[in-house]
Amino acid sequence: MTIVYLPIIVQSNCKGGGGGGGESASNVRATYHYYNPEQNGWDLNAVSAYCSTWDANKPLAWRRRYGWTAFCGPAGPRGQASCGKCLRVTNTWTGAQATVRIVDQCSNGGLDLDAGVFRQLDTDGRGNAQGHLIVNYEFVNCGDGINNPSLLSIIE
Repeated sequence: MTIVYLPIIVQSNCKGGGGGGGESASNVRATYHYYNPEQNGWDLNAVSAYCSTWDANKPLAWRRRYGWTAFCGPAGPRGQASCGKCLRVTNTWTGAQATVRIVDQCSNGGLDLDAGVFRQLDTDGRGNAQGHLIVNYEFVNCGDGINNPSLLSIIE
């Protein structure tokens, strides 16, 4: 089982595969979506997430490590290439930040954050009042196990 999982870890932490490539965008519209991951057992299939084809069988710890988002932003990979990558999202009005994992696609030209993440970022209530936030995002390394010494010794 570990042998099957290692290629996924290696791919998700290499340049171009781990989301740490530094791509970013500013002043992006972020809406919210009711994924309700906790109530749905962190099951990507249960919420019909686009990325479930590739990521539904990832370990539970991987699926619940970060809040979820759909991605259709102006900068970064699209489709399957974006699945599982992480973004650091910053509310431009308040500076509140959260790291999220891309689990879905959207069509609003920005992000469609899980409602819980949206509330976490909306520290002044302005986003709720307007129905959206204006955010900056940057692709960041998800840190999915590459620092685990036992995995490093197997990879080497």
